[in-house]
Amino acid sequence: MRRLGSCSWCGREIGESEIGRRRRYCRQSCRQRAYEHRNSVKGTGIPEDSVVLSAQEVADLSDRWFAARCAAEDVATAVAEGADQTELKELTETLVAMARDAERLR
Repeated sequence: MRRLGSCSWCGREIGESEIGRRRRYCRQSCRQRAYEHRNSVKGTGIPEDSVVLSAQEVADLSDRWFAARCAAEDVATAVAEGADQTELKELTETLVAMARDAERLR
């Protein structure tokens, strides 16, 4: 059986097996970026496990969360207006996809 985890760098889902050590990164490039980040904050007083985002990354993250909130509001409106099962299913699938996208920090 496989469990799902999240990459410690980018937030993508990682499929994990029940045996062995838990994977922290989805691929080698994420592992490398995390290493570079840890080394860049050494001696700065910034905690090693901090997430430092550029202004553009913050803006992108904010946009993704705004889109997810709008999708949630669409679901709420559809429920209040008595939407049928098919429409609600489509709206909730969109909401879940947007929420997953919003989970990514980078």
